Amino acid sequence: MNTAFLWHNGRIKPWAEATVHVSTHALHYGSSVFEGERVYATPKGAAYFRLSEHTQRLFESARVYDIAIGYSEDEINAACLELIRANDMRSAYVRPIVFRGAGGLGVLPKHGAPVEVAIMALDWGAYLGEAIEKGADVCVSSWHRPAPNTLPSWAKAGGNYLSSQLIAAEARRGGYDEGIALGHNGLLSEGAGENLFLVKKGKLLTPPTSAGILAGITRDSVIALAADLGLTLEERDLPREALYSADEIFMTGTAAEITPVRSVDRKTVGKGEPGPITRALQQAFFGLFDGRTADRRGWLEYVDKVDRADVSCAVVPDREDQEAAIHGRTTQQEPTLETIG
Repeated sequence: MNTAFLWHNGRIKPWAEATVHVSTHALHYGSSVFEGERVYATPKGAAYFRLSEHTQRLFESARVYDIAIGYSEDEINAACLELIRANDMRSAYVRPIVFRGAGGLGVLPKHGAPVEVAIMALDWGAYLGEAIEKGADVCVSSWHRPAPNTLPSWAKAGGNYLSSQLIAAEARRGGYDEGIALGHNGLLSEGAGENLFLVKKGKLLTPPTSAGILAGITRDSVIALAADLGLTLEERDLPREALYSADEIFMTGTAAEITPVRSVDRKTVGKGEPGPITRALQQAFFGLFDGRTADRRGWLEYVDKVDRADVSCAVVPDREDQEAAIHGRTTQQEPTLETIG
């Protein structure tokens, strides 16, 4: 799973050389923010999907927790691009992470404690395996998402994912592919690492961003693609039983992409296979990467589009000499509403 190189504190370096101390604050207290990004192999070469939006959210998450990243968004974007070139990858899952480093113990970081930044690129296929084609078997977890005034769900922070681990582990012990969490109010929230969509009588339904969910970038993309297909979508509170009467269900995320759900709590969803609206959205989404769907919104950022001479900020000067507080699929016609069902 490892690749030859990663980016760490301003430098491309061998994977094994990116080490941190056991007193690292994030290791003890979860004080990290991160992103999950995908690079796709396209006819025009390797391309990031919505790189700028991911980087923007990384900075927004850091702002919530008063973590000073110490690099600009442009520098992080350039580093992401350069890392794919350094590893000579055509496709990848990319993980930028910002975390409080070794600056002494204590819940509140000490003044001047270092902040470290790293970016990894991995070969990683479908997050839930063959479920992306056949559909996932999921369950409703006994674990709920935190209330909005406890942990900020819009921030993609490492500590938030302890909740996800409980949800996913319970599901796997029960023989399911994934778990779905309810919110603090007993209404639908999201999966352990995915946003949730239901289809009922041709209409798309999804919990609102106030339901304790991460406001997913793939979720946002699906909402836009659904509008392109002429589909009606409603963001609204949904009870658990909506899962049992839905015609189709699917989950979205950078890792999960668009994964159909074929059963919930061992109750079959629809015909027990991906439905026509789910398939149409999959086709529109994956079509962005093989040319079937026009990239009208400029979501793709090509790795080799910029000349290497213009990405000098990808490998910035080593900042250890500065203040520690600063650093430490087949071609088909593009889907339309008429082709759905």
